[in-house]
Amino acid sequence: MGVKLVVAVTDNDWFNLLRRQSDVDEVNFWSPSPKRFLSLTQGELLLFKLRAPNNAIAGCGIFAHSYALPWKLAWKAFGVANGTGSAEQLCERAAKYQGVARKDLGNFEIGCRILTQPSFFAEEDWIPVPDSWSPRIVNYKTYNTEDAEGLDLWHTVIERMQRTVAVAQGLPGRRFGEPQLIHPRLGQGAFRVVVTESYERQCAVTGERTLPVLEAAHIRPYSDGGLHEARNGLLLRSDIHQLFDDGYVTVSPELRFEVSPRIREEFENGKN
Repeated sequence: MGVKLVVAVTDNDWFNLLRRQSDVDEVNFWSPSPKRFLSLTQGELLLFKLRAPNNAIAGCGIFAHSYALPWKLAWKAFGVANGTGSAEQLCERAAKYQGVARKDLGNFEIGCRILTQPSFFAEEDWIPVPDSWSPRIVNYKTYNTEDAEGLDLWHTVIERMQRTVAVAQGLPGRRFGEPQLIHPRLGQGAFRVVVTESYERQCAVTGERTLPVLEAAHIRPYSDGGLHEARNGLLLRSDIHQLFDDGYVTVSPELRFEVSPRIREEFENGKN
């Protein structure tokens, strides 16, 4: 079946802000439309094609997930990795693209394409767009390594990525190796979103659905070797998350939620 690559027209302001960041390990390649992005499979590549006058592929990221998310959640999860300097700027930019006034939108949803291990190429390494690319394309075009053009593009992009130390681990080791999916390493923002969606935006303990007070907790702490994976996550109301982190509640090896007797001993079960 080959491996797909999507060459996507990229907002220059989004690109320029992010390539100046020194420690970004994930980005939100968002769209003002809340539709989910179904053109890529996890582990395939989305390539950043700059607008004219640059008209070149200047970077890429490994596709991890796609969700339609409230813009406030997108900001809380990714911050400047949304390619904007502030939450208000994210909201204003999305409103502008949708052609409506900011005040009419509320906590509207945007389309979030979560990319891990982003790579921003040095300008001398920017890649000319393939011959089949048309100036009339306003969103994206999909290529496949089963075709000669797609295969050549894949090899060229992998070579550029291997020059970027931040993403070198986990990439195919040979310039002309067999095209393959690349395992995306989720960051904290992606973890928050994946857990939130896995629990259908509902607290795992109380059933609370008020999204601003829900938080993603690691079952095994990240500092103790726990991974940013849905199976290592719980979506909890913020007060229960705090109790969880402080050891007043826990999850047993059998995945049962347990309350420590310390709550009764220290706080009289929180009652007057």
